[in-house]
Amino acid sequence: MPDEITPRFRSMLDRFVAFKAAKVATSPDGRSFGLASNESPNGPLPSVLEAINQAALQANRYPDFNCTALIEAISATFKVPAEHVAVGCGSVGVTKMLVEAVAEPGTEVLFAWRSFEVYPVLVGLTGATAVTVPLKDERHDLEAMADAVTERTRLILICNPNNPTGTVVGRAEFEAFLDRVPADCLVVLDEAYGEYVRDDDVADGLELYRDRPNLVVLRTFSKAYGLASLRAGFMVAHPVVAEAARKTALSFAVNGVVQAAAVASLAATDELLARVADTVKERERVRDTLLSCDWTVPSSEANFLWLPLGEPTAEFAAACEAQGVAVRAFPDEGVRVSIGSPDENDAFLAVARAFTTGRRA
Repeated sequence: MPDEITPRFRSMLDRFVAFKAAKVATSPDGRSFGLASNESPNGPLPSVLEAINQAALQANRYPDFNCTALIEAISATFKVPAEHVAVGCGSVGVTKMLVEAVAEPGTEVLFAWRSFEVYPVLVGLTGATAVTVPLKDERHDLEAMADAVTERTRLILICNPNNPTGTVVGRAEFEAFLDRVPADCLVVLDEAYGEYVRDDDVADGLELYRDRPNLVVLRTFSKAYGLASLRAGFMVAHPVVAEAARKTALSFAVNGVVQAAAVASLAATDELLARVADTVKERERVRDTLLSCDWTVPSSEANFLWLPLGEPTAEFAAACEAQGVAVRAFPDEGVRVSIGSPDENDAFLAVARAFTTGRRA
């Protein structure tokens, strides 16, 4: 029998590392506490659920290709022109649209590391070169990032707050960074966790982009708005950038149900932000408790905390998993734990207390 012939694939797949979703953890008594994916612990509000139900009745019809009602709602809520808005399948989908619009073999995309896990995945698929700059004290080192820009740099990704460390970039340092970036290089400020920020000094992309034609701001409905399963995100940028991104969008990627849910969510912003305030309170409670147990925990402006454990990372993640607590582990670096409901957070804290006590014994 002749040697098996297989289809020919892109050579870059031989060195490509795909994104891996977090595992579900189950304790011996059947409990599961999902604190690995930065989800909201709250389900949709009643008004949003009603919009979802009504939209589902039209599932046999294609959605509005242009997402007209959603873009109009975003425009009104955030006080930006509609032509400055493009939507996609979560902020990841919008990032993919932007990367595909500017990156190609021979070009570079720059981002900090460690940062959002999907960045190297999206860049790798384009054939562009990913250039990473190490974090400094768990924060973006903007001076080093500016130094790393070359004539081949097409795109710079800045996650603010940063995933997984939760740290932020201040307005003054970000503006100084923008002043050093060439005007033809696109800078993407990923504000997926922006609703959880309480530090008034943090750079606000929606304020800064108006005078910066090469600045793009990303937001999502997956986190604070609690629509992670439905997948909707958007970008705000000058029209030439928004139009270029739309050209790379997958047709009908934002389905009719999520369009209706996102519009309803924007109409219920006050209610949703009250839930966000509860998460912020829990974030501070969990961090204060960890600090009191001698954990090192950087201040976070997101809906998660970062534990820079180093070598014991796998051991601690295993201890969490044994008790049904799912966390996101980055081998030999640290653990990211999402802020869930008080009961979920207490389950995590019980493991954290037991872990530190066991290591002292």
